[in-house]
Amino acid sequence: MAPDTVSLRYFLVLAQELNFTRAAARIGIAQPALSARMRRLEAELGTTLLVRTTRSVVLTTAGAALAESAPPALAALDRAWDTARKAGAGELGTLRIGYSLSTGAETAPALVDKLIRSSPGLEVGAVPMATPEISPAVADGRIDAGITRGEQPGRGVRRFLLRRERVGVQLAQHHPLAEHSEIEIADAAAYPLRLPDRVANPVIHDQLAALFRDTQPRFHTPPISFDMSQRDLRDGLTLAPAGEVAVTTQPAGLTWRPLRGAPPLTIHLVLPRVQSPLHRRLRTVAKTLAHELHWLPD
Repeated sequence: MAPDTVSLRYFLVLAQELNFTRAAARIGIAQPALSARMRRLEAELGTTLLVRTTRSVVLTTAGAALAESAPPALAALDRAWDTARKAGAGELGTLRIGYSLSTGAETAPALVDKLIRSSPGLEVGAVPMATPEISPAVADGRIDAGITRGEQPGRGVRRFLLRRERVGVQLAQHHPLAEHSEIEIADAAAYPLRLPDRVANPVIHDQLAALFRDTQPRFHTPPISFDMSQRDLRDGLTLAPAGEVAVTTQPAGLTWRPLRGAPPLTIHLVLPRVQSPLHRRLRTVAKTLAHELHWLPD
């Protein structure tokens, strides 16, 4: 049986000091307790490690060999324990995160960056996915987590609110409504309104369309589902209902204005129902990030 590591560490201090009084004081135990530890260690090894006299302590050949070989062995054991602790805390391993294109503007990159910086032992991979595919992929284990706009339906997952954002409209800077700091929903409905294809995200499509249920809006869907240049907004008439995050990626010539009284859009972290230390670590980091960046204002 291998000796206990506490006695071994005590022995290494004694091998440096070669004096029971100084070694005991350095360790912080009584000298008789240290002497008892050393006798027990020698009994476990079946050999003498120390020659004690009234004036000195001398290492035997076995004691000198142990003093030389024990430190790297203990260092390796410390690394093994540290690795186990980190794995148990979700700080080691691989996380595969799926995110919708709309969350890729700011939310997903910020979360991935926070994960990498806070847990260097994690390997984080993130891939854009169609929103309706994310929850099923988390449920069946194809990915470990997802980030979606809106509370997407799906079984076998749990959703955690990650972010709220104001709803407004993107529009050309020369649009007649651009001079307002806030836009009334009825005023926006007087212009053509571009909504994304419902297939891409039925939850958000329906939420945005519902803003105008008391008006007679003129909705249209662009032929290109994800056009970074936002060409159709440059006519100075068309408006695109969108969350405030749109500001981070909108091209020159466009601006964003909030819609007065519109309920916020939400972004959710999607995790499996049965969660590992990696999932719990991800959720902890996400909560910290949401607090730091004021993603969930009261």
